[in-house]
Amino acid sequence: MEPKSQEGPASANPAPAPTPAPAAAPTRARRYAGLALRAALPLVVVGVALSAPGLLHWQPHGEATEDAYVEGNLVQVTPQVAGTVVRIGADDTDYVRAGDPLVQLNPLDAQLALARAEAGLAKTARQVRAQFANVEQWRATVALRATDLARAESDVARRYGLVDSGAVSGEDLRHAKDATAAARAALAAARQQEQAARVLVDGTTVEDHPEVAAAIAQVRDAAVALSRTALAAPVGGIVARRNVQIGQRVGQGSPLMAIVPLDQMWVTANLKENQLAGVRIGQPATMTADVYGSEVVFHGRVVGQEAGTGSAFAAVPAQNATGNWIKVVQRVPVRIALDPAELRRHPLRLGLSMRVEVDTRDRGGPALLQAGVQRTEYATAVFAREDAGAEAIIARALGKPQAHAPSVAAR
Repeated sequence: MEPKSQEGPASANPAPAPTPAPAAAPTRARRYAGLALRAALPLVVVGVALSAPGLLHWQPHGEATEDAYVEGNLVQVTPQVAGTVVRIGADDTDYVRAGDPLVQLNPLDAQLALARAEAGLAKTARQVRAQFANVEQWRATVALRATDLARAESDVARRYGLVDSGAVSGEDLRHAKDATAAARAALAAARQQEQAARVLVDGTTVEDHPEVAAAIAQVRDAAVALSRTALAAPVGGIVARRNVQIGQRVGQGSPLMAIVPLDQMWVTANLKENQLAGVRIGQPATMTADVYGSEVVFHGRVVGQEAGTGSAFAAVPAQNATGNWIKVVQRVPVRIALDPAELRRHPLRLGLSMRVEVDTRDRGGPALLQAGVQRTEYATAVFAREDAGAEAIIARALGKPQAHAPSVAAR
């Protein structure tokens, strides 16, 4: 009998020996990346070679800032006479044209004052006409007194020839002499009266007499006061900040509302003090507004710089003479005019944020405005004829024929 083997069942089927793992092959992505890098490398080299001269000589030619805002005129509407508000013709956000009625004050007091002035003018004109008539009256009186004197002197002359013959007594001669002296005194008094009456009207007519002129001025003053009870828009634009109500009693100079002319706007760019060296008047500028985005580009030009920094004109200027002073880079407001055509196409509002870039390559202009340079001016013709209609009232008071004209009271 053969002895049994001591090996277990595992030894009957021995496991194969482990084989070494093959080396990792590059992935497809890595192969494509390498090919792309090798293909782009010549293009990068060529691009750098072509742009190297420009990069070596490139210099910034502008000053840019985002600390810029839209500014413009805020025209206040204020009454020139006191009164009670009876009508309001526009509200906030309304667009008005120059001359449109905005606020109407109660015109009753002004109408009564105009009526009194008209009556005073008519009375004064009649008194002046009486003064002209007095001159003619005293002229006739002088002629009468001169005739009386001539008759008295003739009587004295006749009596002188009859005294020697006894036809006339000495007493009659003395009475004749006394009558001559009285006639001479009456003539002198009449001439003085004529002179006094002539002084009041000499060199004048009824219309340009000083008393009549003063009365005419009172009529005009009353007519202007009546006209000022109707407040018109001095400029065209958007109504803002209305703070007047119906029935409110307002005084002279009280701010009732404001008007923002949309065509009178500019951009104030607050440049740092180290950005001002190359800024000159007349340099072009490009701007973008957050409200329109970068698609809309505004063009303008530098028209001026403030005479000081923003902190210098602040309501509470900074006190730098203290022990804890820290230097802060200051900013100077630079005013940039906008293109009117672009402003009409894309209206702006006060206070909108802007990004400004000023092209400073052309530095031939002055840094600040100088004497003789054209200044910005604003004007309105709304108040040019506040006394319109007064001429008709004056002509009526003077009794002159008048053409048809609108009455001030009707306005």
